[in-house]
Amino acid sequence: MRALFGKAPATPLQTPDTDNIPQHIAIIMDGNGRWAKSRGLPRMAGHHSGMKAVKRITMAADRLGVKYLTLYAFSTENWKRPKAEVEFLMKLPQEFLAIELNELIEKNVQVRMMGYKEALPSHTLDAVEEAVRQTANNTGLVLNFALNYGSRKEMIEAVRQIGEAVQTGALNPQDIDESHMAGRLLSAGMPDPDLLIRTSGELRLSNFMLWQLAYSEMWFTDVYWPEFTDEHFYNAVREYQRRARRYGGV
Repeated sequence: MRALFGKAPATPLQTPDTDNIPQHIAIIMDGNGRWAKSRGLPRMAGHHSGMKAVKRITMAADRLGVKYLTLYAFSTENWKRPKAEVEFLMKLPQEFLAIELNELIEKNVQVRMMGYKEALPSHTLDAVEEAVRQTANNTGLVLNFALNYGSRKEMIEAVRQIGEAVQTGALNPQDIDESHMAGRLLSAGMPDPDLLIRTSGELRLSNFMLWQLAYSEMWFTDVYWPEFTDEHFYNAVREYQRRARRYGGV
């Protein structure tokens, strides 16, 4: 995987070439709190503005013909944040879907969730599961929310399942290959991301899709998530299109 670094474009960008659009784009939506602080606002205001960016980029991805858009909404480590902030974050999916679900349905978007349900408040989980139910038959863009998601936990659970299959005799250890691991991850059924975008200037993966990102192209920008526009998104896709993906070959 190779890192790509991006700045905010100085002028509006045209839509990228449609011949080489990434099939799956994953985004670490970072910088909400710092965006708010830079404007003298509470962190919650940054998270609320970040919700608007989710709508903006979802529509941009749909226009480009992206098949899968995975958004890192809340990690298994985010529970360590102050209680008031966590409670606010847990209300955002309900608010977002109450406002946007009808349009997502009209746009033929299918909502999915990738994460651990057991720790989520009922109001959060109910809103997401209702969106998943109402869009289950849609055939357009898959909008996949990584909510209460952590890649190390995901891989440990997958290894545990493989171990149980070996223990019961359902699986021969000599037959274990990458497909057995991939098929037990929370992303099973989706292709690995072609492109990872992270906003806010941080240059790390933060326990996000560690297995799946093995050969993804990476694009980092210092733009905070609330100010990330479709122009920035197009710029990331353009950079991706300049790259030759060799998967370890020549």
